[in-house]
Amino acid sequence: MKLLLLADKEVGLNVLKFLVRFYPQDVGLVVTTEKNEIYETAKSFDIAVQVFDETNIVNTCKNKYFIFDLGLLAWWPRIVRNSLIEIPKKGFINFHPSLLPYNRGKHYNFWAIVEGCPFGVTLHFVDAGVDTGDIVAQRSISYDWTDTGESLYFKAQKEILDLFYLTYPKIRSLDIVRKPQKKSEGSYHHSSEIEQASKIDLNKLYRARDLLNILRARTFNGHPACWFQDEKEIYEVRVQIIRGRK
Repeated sequence: MKLLLLADKEVGLNVLKFLVRFYPQDVGLVVTTEKNEIYETAKSFDIAVQVFDETNIVNTCKNKYFIFDLGLLAWWPRIVRNSLIEIPKKGFINFHPSLLPYNRGKHYNFWAIVEGCPFGVTLHFVDAGVDTGDIVAQRSISYDWTDTGESLYFKAQKEILDLFYLTYPKIRSLDIVRKPQKKSEGSYHHSSEIEQASKIDLNKLYRARDLLNILRARTFNGHPACWFQDEKEIYEVRVQIIRGRK
């Protein structure tokens, strides 16, 4: 097994650390978004590593020295085009932090709460659509009123790593049962949708449940929150819900 690993953030770093600890011979090339800790970790283990530039990566991979069985998109934030997807013999597996087919696309943690749909994490093959490829493995994540967009984000990070660690022995042996998604089901959200969905209209009637869900879904320290405008001033609002004593 030779992997083409595109890795970012804590998930990508931990995937690389797991692989170099238990399956160092599997990692053929690591691609990062910048010269970060993932980049330096790969170099420290004498693993080939490049900062992402699609043309350069494709040219590098066409070198006969690089023959990949599988690609991994480990919390990868950028669009990967067909010229790169077609490089590994078996394609790419993506780490998607939702319970597909629910919440394809962006801001899975926000929409799960707002829409009250099942939440979880999925490993799936990449195809021509957006998060529509065959499912390799999934894990459900429970959530309740005390959760926010932030807590779901970190739950998803933990669970998708655990799911990958558990599933990788089957992946590397290519003992993979592919489960097609029901593309007529679930939901998809574009990145541009979240701002309008986060606007609170002071003159609108809301069900208390819906308003609280919108507020907690956009509550994430260090990130924009729900907002409203009163005359010329714009305000942000966050919410904390804690479990009361019985």
